[in-house]
Amino acid sequence: MGSVAADPDAHSEGMTTLRQRSLTNASGPRYWCLDLEAGLVNEGFTVAEPEDLHHGQEDRAVPAHVALLQDAITLLSCAGRSNSTTVIRIVYACAQGFVVRCDFLERRLEGCEIVSSVTSFLAPLTEVSVVPTREHSSNNTFSDGLLNWIARGVGGIVLRPSALDRPEAALERLDVEMQKRLTFPWLVSRPLPRQRVFWVQGRQNIEGSRRAYEAAWALGIDVVVLDQPGHWLEDQSGPYAYLREAFIPVSVDVDEGFIQRIVDAVRSYPRRVDGIVSISDARLPGVARACEILGLPTSPSAAYAIAGNKGATRLLEEPNGRSQFVINSPDELGSVLEQSKIQLSYPLIVKPITGWNSDCVAKCSDETELRAAVLRASSRHANSPNRSTGVVIEPYIDGPEVDANFVLLNGEVLFCDITDDFPCTGDLASVGPQPAANFMETLMDVPSALPEAEKAMMRDSLRQSILRQGFQSGVFHCEARVRHSKAYYAPRVDNGILDLHVTEKNETAAVEEPSCYLHEVNARPPGYINTVAAMLAYGVDYYAIRLLLSLGAQEDDRVRSLAQPFLGGEPQYTLGITVLQPTRAGIMASEDAVLEMMDNNPWMREFIVDYQTCKRKGDTVQGPDYGELWCVAYVTVASRTSRKECLEMVQWVREHFTYQLEGE
Repeated sequence: MGSVAADPDAHSEGMTTLRQRSLTNASGPRYWCLDLEAGLVNEGFTVAEPEDLHHGQEDRAVPAHVALLQDAITLLSCAGRSNSTTVIRIVYACAQGFVVRCDFLERRLEGCEIVSSVTSFLAPLTEVSVVPTREHSSNNTFSDGLLNWIARGVGGIVLRPSALDRPEAALERLDVEMQKRLTFPWLVSRPLPRQRVFWVQGRQNIEGSRRAYEAAWALGIDVVVLDQPGHWLEDQSGPYAYLREAFIPVSVDVDEGFIQRIVDAVRSYPRRVDGIVSISDARLPGVARACEILGLPTSPSAAYAIAGNKGATRLLEEPNGRSQFVINSPDELGSVLEQSKIQLSYPLIVKPITGWNSDCVAKCSDETELRAAVLRASSRHANSPNRSTGVVIEPYIDGPEVDANFVLLNGEVLFCDITDDFPCTGDLASVGPQPAANFMETLMDVPSALPEAEKAMMRDSLRQSILRQGFQSGVFHCEARVRHSKAYYAPRVDNGILDLHVTEKNETAAVEEPSCYLHEVNARPPGYINTVAAMLAYGVDYYAIRLLLSLGAQEDDRVRSLAQPFLGGEPQYTLGITVLQPTRAGIMASEDAVLEMMDNNPWMREFIVDYQTCKRKGDTVQGPDYGELWCVAYVTVASRTSRKECLEMVQWVREHFTYQLEGE
């Protein structure tokens, strides 16, 4: 790639342009690209940059296309003489339409190895115009200036200088990556109106909600947050006030007045409200009922009530199932045991009919443990605003556990990802009381290593379970086990790490065909760390889809578009989401224990693609024997090489993660 100096009229003294590279998506005429090779003008990097490339003027925002060039110049300045050039790719539309979400380029190229940064030039709901390809004879001349030409694109991509040892190979690889990631309809033909959604219960902090609010902005949806007074989003001058249009301080406790408070807030709001969203399990039925009262789009509140009740879910799945009971209080247990004509088969699982994070779930080996577990489970929510003392008793299924996430539209599965949920301490505990054993997740691995036939069976069975509860559309997080699976957990031969293995002759399995045993349907996206994992692995954003579904059938086209994963449906890497549980109790002294681990081991940043620190400096850390289930952090590691490498990185994180408590 020989370089030429930039035309002064191009207003790009801080970079040089080379030649044009015009590309078309192999799957259809959706975009074309202009590749520019950029380098600082002299080796000393003392380049006189134009005024447009400075942040100095605070009275106006830097245009997105100028910010892209700033990123490139900063990248080159940091790279030094060994990597003195990079390539900037500008993407142009080949068709006219309205963008489904304005940041689609950033989101779909996230995690691409050879890309340094991606910048969208579009505002939400923008109408995109066709930009004709340039004549090759134009070479490096831009009649109306290079910056103006760049600004006509939908966005730009800056490649890593280290990827350009073989420039043509790097560009060809980028072609392949874009064809894989952008093969979905990111334009729709209809104008997209700006809409407004009430978000009930705005989440605990920015670390556990940022991408949800970013999705709303990119979709052109204004968010009004309803939550308790003093919430971190309430302050109009706070650092995150820009994420919402307004904040309404109101109790979101699930009590007798909960539904009416939502209805009153919507009716008294001075602007039109188009939908209501919540991703809080306890609040879903009430939010749906408020939508029904207001005439807003929703799935039936009765369906949400079933999904939120583990007892109703179990009885709907297997009305006459063996060794399963739903009782309203511990007092009923004795009579149920006496009247039961079936010999109970231990171990049994006991859990409250409401709850989350496998809280207060216990495995019982005999009647003594059963009675104690029922008493604990019944008292777990006895004094909460949404009082409940009901308990579910069901058989323990020792097959592999999975998390299965669905996007359904009118009964059709638009997308489904299945994740291996590795054994927890409750699975591995030996017979007898184990106070510290619980059913909190330890590791989730994406994608599942189950046999393809079993994954297909689970997908079909869980879809039927969702429909049985009364849903037709939505985002769902299902938890289930595979009975009589051909897969089983055992240490790997090559590194000794526990993993899921498949054999045609599994002696531990019965002769029955594999089947699905549903634990629960959560009628919402998975937890934040798992939602981000799906976005990184497959390019599918559950938060964006859930927001669109709250607006009704008019958004079906955008739902279908954003539910399309990368080409072929394969994840871009294997992900391991490890749950770092507390090892001791006290007051956290570490500012951010995960960040400290990465700072001490910079090489791990290549593998850690996401993390969420739940306990920061000053927070109370509950010990491993605490009655409620809490974790210190989640860490997501990725391998583009193999599942084996992913598990080894997970093991490394577990062995090296630590935290400091006050007084230590």
